[in-house]
This record gives sequence, structure tokens and C-alpha cells, in this order.
Amino acid sequence: MYLEHFGLDRPPFKITPDTSMFYEGSKRGAALDALIYAIKSGEGIIKVVGEVGSGKTMLCRMLELKLSEVVDIVYIAHPSLSPDNILHVIAHELHLDVRNDDSKLDVMQKLQDYLLKKHASNRQVVVFVEEAQSMPAETLEEIRFLSNLETDQHKLLQMVLFGQPELDDKLAQPQIRQLKERITHGFYLDPFPPEDTLDYLNFRLRSVGYRGPSIFNQRTANAVEKYSGGLSRRINIIADKALMASFSEGTHEVSARHVSTAAKDSDFTRPFSFKPMLKAGGVIIALLLALWLGSMLPGWVNPGGDSAAFEMPTDSKQATSGNADAAVQPVLTAHNEETSERIVQLEAENGNDEAVMGSGIKQSLLDQRLNETEKWLGTVADDHYSIQLFMTQIADVTALEDFLRDPSDLLDFQKIYVYETRIGGSRMYSVLYNDFDSRETARSILQNLPAEMKASKPFLRRVSALRKDLESSG
Repeated sequence: MYLEHFGLDRPPFKITPDTSMFYEGSKRGAALDALIYAIKSGEGIIKVVGEVGSGKTMLCRMLELKLSEVVDIVYIAHPSLSPDNILHVIAHELHLDVRNDDSKLDVMQKLQDYLLKKHASNRQVVVFVEEAQSMPAETLEEIRFLSNLETDQHKLLQMVLFGQPELDDKLAQPQIRQLKERITHGFYLDPFPPEDTLDYLNFRLRSVGYRGPSIFNQRTANAVEKYSGGLSRRINIIADKALMASFSEGTHEVSARHVSTAAKDSDFTRPFSFKPMLKAGGVIIALLLALWLGSMLPGWVNPGGDSAAFEMPTDSKQATSGNADAAVQPVLTAHNEETSERIVQLEAENGNDEAVMGSGIKQSLLDQRLNETEKWLGTVADDHYSIQLFMTQIADVTALEDFLRDPSDLLDFQKIYVYETRIGGSRMYSVLYNDFDSRETARSILQNLPAEMKASKPFLRRVSALRKDLESSG
């Protein structure tokens, strides 16, 4: 192992939750405090949603640690339980004298008597349901009935549902809409951004005794975030293997090459996409519930990460800038005829009055932005920045046109750039906003974007990285 090599007391990146290394950054500490408050308030049902490996189990362990003096916690780790079984499971976990052949009514009565005694002794009982997205709708409905156990002023049983993003889809089903109405607090664990990834890596290393100069820098942290999608479990896996790679070469610093090797060894080399949902609001497309890790589905997606982590060396910028037209031309002009005809039809139906191209076919809003983006990338300096708002599959061109049709309340249309790229074999449109000559200016604008735009987790892109993206897509 590399422990002695780096002067570590124990492994820093084990994937088993270790409460002594709970990271409070990236809103994790705030989420823990808010969850403790919500549980102690004892009102309604609580929901915690996050992707696989985002830190839900760690939050469970921290809640148990922080609340042990006043709360009894019941874990339900088998989400496939039937409605008839869940009452018995809770009763068994509380060590009640319940037989498997007892009726639901008998079990409910014993459970209520027990909860009243706990309430009289000023203790709460909280049920943690893990992987709640896999629980049958009928069982979730049974949970709602359990939440009805109460005194005149207090709930006797508190419920916390931990689940992946599919939990929201399940709760949207009409047959369990009453359960959704009982959810009074909802928490979402977003992936780590690049800057928090570096802080997290350094925190874990310092927690296990490291005292030397930083092993990871911002560039390598960006690479870790890109391959991991900002998910803490994957960050740990990549960081552990990257340290091993550094150790095997006798170095004390992790390079981007070590991270790349670790990602390939873990089969984390495909770019990540996060599946949000679209909700139309008048003439503005609101980007909601983004950054959910999963396979690429039609809709808005964000591959995650700051691609500046892989920007080109300084000595190659001049050559890249000089060949920018040749690099981007094949991709930017690949807009297919079928898509164009559909857009023209939509524009005709809406009476829009765009310019007529030489062929007699009306130029769509998307074509305009593709052309303007080509011109912009042909002249802009490599060290400029833009804000990547989102990505969408080419099949969703109609939704993209809707977004472009009326961004006036949010963005300046003339500063929206669109180019075509490929991710994991899928053809995508990448939507950017504005041109900035410094990272500080770009970050300032990013932080002040409207909330509905921030929901898609936009991030900064360096122009040199954009050109490299286009070259690899061509």
C-alpha cells in the first residue's frame, strides 16, 4: 500500500462510510443540520434524493451519530417489502413481541402503544427507508398510513425516505399523490463542483494524518471531478487508484495522467450526463432537477465537470487558433436536412419572420446560432471563457428551438452560442452563453444567473477546451 509512502495513518479514500471523515463542504454540513432540525420538528415525511454514490448513506450514519441521545432509529434496507410486511419489519426492529402471523391491526396497535411510551419518555422514533425509489407504490402508501400515528400535538413516528432521482418519478404517480403531500422537507445532494472536489480530496488526506504539500492540485481535481461526475464514492475510487499510480512511480504528487489511468481502470472513462426534467412556463423553458447521473436520455443533460481541466498546452494555442475554422467547420455544419425542415415547419406555423437563405429555405433560430458560433470560435482567443448552460440531444431540437425563441427575460439572444458535439456516440448540442476575457468575470456572471438557469448546474468552459472538444467530435 501507499500509506507509508505518503505518511498516512490509514486509507483516506475507503468507500465504506466513515463518520470521522464526514466532509461538511459542498452543502453537506448544511444538509445535515437541516435534516436534524426537520427530524426534531417531527412534522410530516422527509425526502433525501441523490444519485448513486452521492453520500446518502454517510448522511444516515451522521444522523444516527448526532441524534442517538434523543432518537431511536429504525433502518429499512430492503425496499422490496410488501405492504403486509413493512409493519412487521418495523415492529421486529423495535424488538416488539410480534409474531409473523399477527394481523396488521394487532401489529399496528402494539406499535402505537410502544410509540406512546417513547413519546412519554421524550424520545422520538424515526424510520430511515433506504433505496426508497425501489419500494412498491403500495408499500409507500402504507408508510403514509403510519405517519397518521400521532398525539394531539405530535407525530409519533417520523419517516425519512432516502432514494435516487427515480424516487421523484415514483412520488409523481397519481395513486400515491397523498403521500407526496405529506412530504414537508425535501433535500437534494448535488454532485461536487471542481473547486469542492479539490477541497474534499485535501480534507480526506489531512483527516488521516497527511502533513505534506498538496498531493492534488486544481487541475488534477478537475480531472477527478470530470471522470467521477462529482459523486463522492467515485471520487474516492479514482483518488485511491491515482495515489497508487503515483506511489508506483515513486512520486509524491498526483498528475492528470494518474487520474486518467485510475478512471480507465475503474471504467469511469465515459463522460457523465445528468437527466433533468423540462417544465414549460409561459414562453420560457425552465431547466429543472438537473445533474441526475444516468444513461443519456432525451432531454437536457450536462456532462459535468470543468473541461478546462484538459485545456491544451500554452504552446499549442496559437496553432489551434489558426486552424479553428477547419476544426469546427465539419461539426457546426452537420445540422441535418430533416431537422431543418421540421424547424422551418414550426417557424411557419408560428408566423416567425426569420431571414430567407439563398436556397429559399428560411433560416431557423438554431441555424443562426450555429453560424454565429462558428464565426465566434474562428476569431476568439483560446484563453477566453464561456458559460455552458446545458446540453441536449439532437433529437430534442424542438425543445432547443423553444428555448432560443424567447430567452429575453433571462439571456441576451445574441450572446447564446450553440455547437454540435458527440458524447458517448450520441450527437448533442452544447449551449453556451457569452464571451469573457477572464475567468473572474465569467464566474461573476455565472453566480448571478437566474435561479431557473442555475438549476441545470451551468459551469465555465475555456475556449481552448471547446476547440479540443470540437476536434475530438469531428
